[in-house]
Amino acid sequence: MPVVKINALTVSAEMREELERRFSARAGFVESADGFEWFELLRPMEGTDRYLVYTRWRSEEDFKRWTESQAFQRGHAQAAGGAGQGQGQQGQQGQGPQGQQGQQGQQGHGPAQGHGHGQGPAATGAELWSFEVVQSTGPAPGA
Repeated sequence: MPVVKINALTVSAEMREELERRFSARAGFVESADGFEWFELLRPMEGTDRYLVYTRWRSEEDFKRWTESQAFQRGHAQAAGGAGQGQGQQGQQGQGPQGQQGQQGQQGHGPAQGHGHGQGPAATGAELWSFEVVQSTGPAPGA
């Protein structure tokens, strides 16, 4: 069953452009992962300082394999650039993945990581929410 992972990143107004730049610099890291289906970086328009990082996976197992892969580790090590000395990796405690309180920075987008390339975090907090896709629709054929 497909799953969706939404990483909610708290980002100050001053760091928005930097966060977006850092995500652009990482383009291509996840797209080749087995079971990966979709990615979107959603910028808040009003009423919140949270960006949403939306990924869709063929299964929970595919997502887990990705988080345990060398490509994931390389991408997030490069993104961290040494900031946070290894914090923000899967399994660390805080606000987190799997749709509940628990692990922080699962996808390296947490406070210790922020896609910093050694520049420090762009996000000041992160939660990863998990959902199973129960129903999905798209445009009607020929639309």
